Amino acid sequence: MSETATASPAKKGKWTRRAFIGAGVVAGSALVVGVAVRPGNPIDRLNPLLASGENEQLLNAWVKVDADNIVTAVIPHVEMGQGVYTALAQMLADEMDADWNKVRILEAPADMQYVSDSIGRDFLFPNLDVPAIFEPTVAGGILELAQAMGLQFTGGSYSVRATGQRAMRTAGAAAREMLVAAAASEWQVPASEISTADSMIVHASSGRSEPFAKFALAAAEQRLPAKPTLKSPENYKIMGQPKARHDIPEKVDGSAVFGIDADVPGMKYAAVKAAPVVGAMVESIDASTAKTMPGVLQILNMGDFVAVVADGYWQAQQALNTIDTRYSKTDGDELDQDALFARYAAYLDEAGDEGGDMETESGDPAKSFAEAVTRVEAEYKVPFLAHATMEPMNCTAWVRDGKCDVWSSHQAPVNARQAAADAAGLAFEDVTYHNAYLGGGFGRRSESDNIIMATRIAKATGYPVKMIWSREEDTTQDHYRPSATSRFRGGLDQQGQAVSWSNIHTHLFDPKDAPTLPYYNIPNHRIRKVDVPTQLRFGPWRSVDHSQHGFFIESFVDEMAHAAGKDGYAFRRELLAGSPRHLKVLDTAAKISGWGTPLPEKHGRGIAFVPSFGSIVAQVAEVDMSGSRPKVKKVYVAADPGFVINPDGFIAQMESAIAYGLTAALYGEISIKDGRVQQSNFHDYPMLRINEMPEVEVALINGDHQRLGGGGEPGLPPIAPAVTNAIFAATGTRIRELPLSKHSFA
Repeated sequence: MSETATASPAKKGKWTRRAFIGAGVVAGSALVVGVAVRPGNPIDRLNPLLASGENEQLLNAWVKVDADNIVTAVIPHVEMGQGVYTALAQMLADEMDADWNKVRILEAPADMQYVSDSIGRDFLFPNLDVPAIFEPTVAGGILELAQAMGLQFTGGSYSVRATGQRAMRTAGAAAREMLVAAAASEWQVPASEISTADSMIVHASSGRSEPFAKFALAAAEQRLPAKPTLKSPENYKIMGQPKARHDIPEKVDGSAVFGIDADVPGMKYAAVKAAPVVGAMVESIDASTAKTMPGVLQILNMGDFVAVVADGYWQAQQALNTIDTRYSKTDGDELDQDALFARYAAYLDEAGDEGGDMETESGDPAKSFAEAVTRVEAEYKVPFLAHATMEPMNCTAWVRDGKCDVWSSHQAPVNARQAAADAAGLAFEDVTYHNAYLGGGFGRRSESDNIIMATRIAKATGYPVKMIWSREEDTTQDHYRPSATSRFRGGLDQQGQAVSWSNIHTHLFDPKDAPTLPYYNIPNHRIRKVDVPTQLRFGPWRSVDHSQHGFFIESFVDEMAHAAGKDGYAFRRELLAGSPRHLKVLDTAAKISGWGTPLPEKHGRGIAFVPSFGSIVAQVAEVDMSGSRPKVKKVYVAADPGFVINPDGFIAQMESAIAYGLTAALYGEISIKDGRVQQSNFHDYPMLRINEMPEVEVALINGDHQRLGGGGEPGLPPIAPAVTNAIFAATGTRIRELPLSKHSFA
């Protein structure tokens, strides 16, 4: 890679004092001051991984400076197209006053020192602020918890809002203060007289200036500030700017390395086929034809899957296709789609008005519903969804001499390393994990089933093996977004004001991702869930449960608006009274879309408003219903993530989320028959085509620079309800079940 690089084993060569001296640790930035909370000095151990050059100095675990005054930002998250390398480097470089043209990026290794304790802190203690003297102890406790969980993770739109805000900015500011202190000591001047800019340290009154590199070694020996001073937005020089992404040139010229590109001398290839029903095992195989095919080296019955190892992938896959495999019976063999949704309905019926698990309640929704002048009830359904990453699941593994090397692309590298260790029967320390660019993640690459399978195959063969899943295997062996049914009851008073809201839904993936209504002012509300047993594997899918709840909630809000005889935008304005930041987002979306202006016949506009992952997003979709199926012409987006670190990158994420969410709304459905997934490839699990992608206009709002939101996921939840609400506006047909391909619009 040119400007970005993934972690790899330490380079061999001569060690110098500049490269090896321990630099201390930074409190509040995922590293902690003091041996009392962390025995030893992690920098000594990290230097061989990250600062092995002749003239490199690791100032702290996030910043490296070399003799050419190049500042390297060590990024503890993975790059899967969301631009996180660039955004996090911007945050560190701005606080450090680094010259952006001399900033390079290095992905942190799969190491416990780079667990995402900032995510843990943001998730568990979002408003925790302690005096500087106690910060090391508090941060140390959170760090140990994150290490126990192996929490090195990219997902949940946490990279910028947690690691960036808490770790990268703090590390950059701390590095700058350390450099200034070192210069002040050598020049014998007060630190307050020294300024920094463009990777230079300046003492204006004496005319002295030196590059950061001049003081890197001395800075590493300075006392670290527990809470370095962070910039306010008016002083930002790099944050808020549309800097070009570091990973784009490599992806354009083809030099970028993805997990599937791993190349190890002597490597063989494996194709695999797992049991089609979850829980089934291989009972017997007939591989008589496969054994005779060219290039085939080994045929392995691994119990829960069959693998063919060959000189080339095509040879392995073609041989695998000839194997007749019989599987054991399971309780899931009779499961099918209709029966599953009937089971959902039965569990919801059994819960009735009082059953299920309470998620949130306020006021008396039952009484207010009974007394309502207008009552509205509706039921919505969504199917299972696959992730369909463009890079199919893959992993290369080599187990030998009590060691294991693994090459792949994973959203949680420490977890991948641990999974490989468990599969190989080795200690965590005996596994080296090489991460690469992800050809799509969306939550799928937070799972480690591919890592485990490849490691098991490599252990069985004794040589390096690259395992690649076929698209059919990728589609039928996913960890799916759950299907769900959600029922609503709402009440309106004489003035058409919402006075009651009740919702009960089947279980989803994340129990903390509940469809609460803190942003809508409905005085009486109650939300419950019921757990329904199924045999399929579930996993996080881009925006997690917000992808279902966004459709459910915003569809029902629109139905209530219609029952009240009110415009959907105006009705939402009433529900957001007293929330000026939310109103600004809603109003902006309406304004840029020309809400209320005339449209051609059989065209409609729909609006949806979904805060998620710390960001507030409203969307208006314009849909043409003059043909036999919906044509989404344009989507208008207003988004407030607190402060936009990289506007171009954030807009790209809104566009990407709309493409992914619109694919699901139009076509996405994984169906089950006899316990087996029926879809297998893009012919029956289609993706949005380029000619179907609507024009997208995005308005960005910086509403609260102290509390940042995410960018990768919040653009997805509003798109489905915005489109279905637009269909209703154009046709009068209310869509309560996705995907839209299930419906006839002729």
